[in-house]
Amino acid sequence: MRILVDADACPVRHFVIKVAKEHKLPVIMFVDTSHQLDDGYSEVVTVDQQRDSVDIALINRTNSHDIVVTQDYGVAAMALGKGARAINQNGMIYSSENMDRILLERHISQKIRRSGGRTSGPRKRTRADDERFEAALRGMIGRSPGGVLSVLAPEL
Repeated sequence: MRILVDADACPVRHFVIKVAKEHKLPVIMFVDTSHQLDDGYSEVVTVDQQRDSVDIALINRTNSHDIVVTQDYGVAAMALGKGARAINQNGMIYSSENMDRILLERHISQKIRRSGGRTSGPRKRTRADDERFEAALRGMIGRSPGGVLSVLAPEL
């Protein structure tokens, strides 16, 4: 199991590193050339600034049983399709049960914006968002892909 992070503008990188170190899991951060990243722990993959370059590189390196951290619903859907698990920066775990609804909502929002309408932007990040993310990530690590608790998560 590895943790792959869509790291451009990702507000939870330090939580990923903290939890990964505790569980001795490798982390791969994906950024484009407009970002510099060196946290001293993770492997950093830097790609060009073309549209979706980071997303494509991340998905190309994703294997089943990996955990993908992304706020991009399309990347999450592709990760699920490869047998990986995916989580967003607020601790929402993407699943086959919620992905259709999420993608439909994204599609509707895009149609509203294309027709000149406005949709609300993201709200300000809170400490509760950070805590929810960290708890959800720990829960994902503590469960095997089949959903059985592993030895890594005695607190569950």
